[in-house]
Amino acid sequence: MEHKYIIDFQHVDIIQHNDTVVLADISLQVEHGEWIYLVGKVGSGKTSLIHTIHGRLPVRKGTARVAGINLVTAKTRHIEQLRRRMGVVFQDFQLLYDRSVYANLAFVLRATGWRSKKKMDERIYKALEKVELKRKSDSMPHQLSGGEQQRVAIARALLNNPDLIIADEPTGNLDTETSDDIMKILIEINRHEGPAVLMATHNLTLLKNYPARTLRCERGALTPLETDEEIDLDTLLA
Repeated sequence: MEHKYIIDFQHVDIIQHNDTVVLADISLQVEHGEWIYLVGKVGSGKTSLIHTIHGRLPVRKGTARVAGINLVTAKTRHIEQLRRRMGVVFQDFQLLYDRSVYANLAFVLRATGWRSKKKMDERIYKALEKVELKRKSDSMPHQLSGGEQQRVAIARALLNNPDLIIADEPTGNLDTETSDDIMKILIEINRHEGPAVLMATHNLTLLKNYPARTLRCERGALTPLETDEEIDLDTLLA
């Protein structure tokens, strides 16, 4: 039976590798297909929370499930299963710059167990079509603009039909117009493909233009940011 939430944290401490607790006793539920923003100052715990959801940081207190995987008891094989159900889009793209767009995506598929060249071709071109880059499959990353590189990163995140996309400052290195294009692509994917999206951002314009449930990391806590709340977001996110 499918769990009600794609992310379900109850009374979890978010702990960095040096055993520092950066977010204490947090509870977070994200429904399948939901879009959520994550905001907060640098060092407030956003990245550590993302790394915990991704299985890179352990859960030592509370209960935590992501895509049906129990993070408290998860072994290496369970984390591998989790990451096949999750796509991640980074601020700095994290492409392999010594190989083509196609080869970047093929590398991910082979690493997650794909073997059929025909099926890999179908999956890669379908993902590139969704981000309007099918004609750039033979291009090298350095031949692409920043926005195009981020589209490749989104295509990479889509390869295994994820139930959850984590977008960690996906527009942080892009200009306003390109950021808007990337947002429209992600929103289309969220609406038509169905994955939940958890997006960490400092871009206040995106929050205003594309409103959704917003959570903030602040003073060791994770709290909802109401859309009508009177708050100086520029100070909050500085």
